[in-house]
Amino acid sequence: MPRLILLGTGTGLPDADRGNTHMVWDGPGGPLLVDAGGSTYERLLRAGLDPQALAGVLVTHSHCDHINGLPGLIFSMRLGGRQAPLPIYGLEPVLQLLARVLEAMQVEFHVMPEWRAVQPGDTLALAEGWQLRTALTAHSRPCLALRFEQPASGRALVYSADTEPCAAVQDLARGAATLIHEATTAEPFAGHTTPQQAGAVAAAAGVARLVLVHYSPRWTMAEEAALRAVRAGGFGGVAEIGRDGQSIEV
Repeated sequence: MPRLILLGTGTGLPDADRGNTHMVWDGPGGPLLVDAGGSTYERLLRAGLDPQALAGVLVTHSHCDHINGLPGLIFSMRLGGRQAPLPIYGLEPVLQLLARVLEAMQVEFHVMPEWRAVQPGDTLALAEGWQLRTALTAHSRPCLALRFEQPASGRALVYSADTEPCAAVQDLARGAATLIHEATTAEPFAGHTTPQQAGAVAAAAGVARLVLVHYSPRWTMAEEAALRAVRAGGFGGVAEIGRDGQSIEV
């Protein structure tokens, strides 16, 4: 069964049990890592996946908590014996920044990145009729939301990435079974979303299930309060707080 595994579900300031938000698509065309939020090699192992088998990495945007694990990942992959290049997808400015980061860190021994620029609205073919669609979010830096879908069957799962509520993400999520949406702040804040706002987006998009990530019970609000806020936003479907290591089937 295709699934998305949450490797980390915390905010930019991690909790003891929540690393920086990143995840991996374990389905046709994968494993495909979405962001690299630190300790990524280890977290892939904990998820039961072989990091050496990664088909690629898609970086949603260039904020530190979404890229800080990439240099260590490609270093560890090379130590583990991988010879093949690693495709890395992202917006052109993001890829340029990543190249400068690797140069500045002097990561001389690593798997060679194969930079592949993506534009908002692009559709990437995966396998077995699955595809990955992108949309530009409303964040302080250019950022891509993602929709994993199999059009023939109608199966779809959407990840908002970092964003304030916006029409592009809501449209991308329309009709999906599950929306994984960030819920960083207790009050409306430019570039990020509250649990109540995430509930409103999920309700408007007509999804059946909402999973909150980029969330902290300490820095956002308590879990019970977050779930009440989702309901206050008008969402009546299945609502939950994402957990590190959680597997979400499509």
